Amino acid sequence: MKDLLQKLFPFLTLLVLFFLLSVLSPYFLSVDNLSSVARQTTVINIVAIGMTLVIISGGVDLSVGAVLALCGICGTLGMEKGMGVFAATLLGVVTGAGWGFLTGLVITTLRVPAFIATLGGLGMARGLTLLITDGRPVTPVPKSFSMLGDGTLLGVFPIPVILLAVVGLLMSWLLRYTRWGRHAYAIGGNAQAAYLSGIDLRAHGIACYSVLGGLTGLAGMIEASRLVTGQPTAGEGYELRAIAAVVIGGGSLNGGAGTVLGTTIAAFIMSLLNNGCNLLGISPFVQQILIGGIIVLAVAADEYRRRHTP
Repeated sequence: MKDLLQKLFPFLTLLVLFFLLSVLSPYFLSVDNLSSVARQTTVINIVAIGMTLVIISGGVDLSVGAVLALCGICGTLGMEKGMGVFAATLLGVVTGAGWGFLTGLVITTLRVPAFIATLGGLGMARGLTLLITDGRPVTPVPKSFSMLGDGTLLGVFPIPVILLAVVGLLMSWLLRYTRWGRHAYAIGGNAQAAYLSGIDLRAHGIACYSVLGGLTGLAGMIEASRLVTGQPTAGEGYELRAIAAVVIGGGSLNGGAGTVLGTTIAAFIMSLLNNGCNLLGISPFVQQILIGGIIVLAVAADEYRRRHTP
């Protein structure tokens, strides 16, 4: 029963928060507001799903916010130079995957701690983005590009939410039903035991960071589409929110634990908190305090659970 309650806690929290906001604000349940929340959550959620994979395998990536901006800039610059929307979007995804590959290579080959490697990567990616653009947004972009972030399928289903569902289902399947996914949990749980079992830690680490980079690139293109421009300052603070979604959703910064469903629910919890604070006129500075406090409490709860689990 205790384990069941721990697994259901994020979902129950989401339901309670949804109920409270529907009572406190008459605008919360409007179609426009809920659609806006779903679209806004997509970008962080896609990054957080990739972060789930990395954290499960015992790593972390602090550079995703800056990489997201870099990918968005590369994609929009491609469109500015005449590339089609699909090709430019693919360029953004490949840029992210390539950056993730290099990050994984540095961590696994040079033995640089993930925290330091990705912290340095954050500075390099942000600086490179500002250098390429000279600090100015990339405009104009084709009007059809806005479909990626604001379009709908059959006039009902938001395209970003469909992409999120596809990414979430695919990643959940990989983690739960494939050998590669089981290896991620094994490495995060005990890297030495995983190595002695014959798992290639280097190849797996590079693959995990490459997948996270590719998903960050996709999120960067969705963000650029929503803004209808490439913003060199996009993604600031996104690494904090992505890591928070994983931890609040039941993941452990020590590795070996986490689920895509838990991360997705946690990301929606944070989006509802932000949306509710905006509807109720609460300062955005208070929102930052809330998110920071929630992260600390979630990590403290995880450490308590680990210490008292036989």
